[in-house]
Amino acid sequence: MSIEVSSRLKVIREKYGLSQRELAKRAGVTNGTISLIEQNRVSPSVSSLKKVLEGIPMSLAEFFTFDLGDAKPSAFFNADELPNLGNEEVQLRLVGSGIKDRNMCIMREYYHPHSDTGADMLQHEGQEGGVVVRGEIEITVGSETKVLKAGDAYYFDSNQPHRFRNISDDVCEVVSANSPPTV
Repeated sequence: MSIEVSSRLKVIREKYGLSQRELAKRAGVTNGTISLIEQNRVSPSVSSLKKVLEGIPMSLAEFFTFDLGDAKPSAFFNADELPNLGNEEVQLRLVGSGIKDRNMCIMREYYHPHSDTGADMLQHEGQEGGVVVRGEIEITVGSETKVLKAGDAYYFDSNQPHRFRNISDDVCEVVSANSPPTV
């Protein structure tokens, strides 16, 4: 079984010899933020987790591939072993989180009704693509916006500002990939 973000953060923080207070100070967040994450009382957004990891310093990719002393990861992953890099409204389930030196990032994404990736447009190196498996999603890439339905797909350069929004009353499910991996 995979290790939750909360447990993973605690193990990594301790391996780096940092107290919760020291990590919070380095990351520019409150001590309570670190404590709540490690107690699994809050699920940090990707941007919040990135900010916390800046205090180590460590990228998201390093965080999810850091050797915690576990055995070699399997080539197969059960649905409950995919860590959620998002939150409850926008779930970003990462495939292969324990694989070192991944060349791509594959995610199974769930957008609950009227959820989105945030007011700030996303932007990072690489390319990404995906297929809508269920429901519909509004995707903005640069100045172009389109609503995709089940079976529709997208592919674009990730350095273009982009955003995902579920404007419907139903859950939307997307399977996506990006390369190089950003998490």
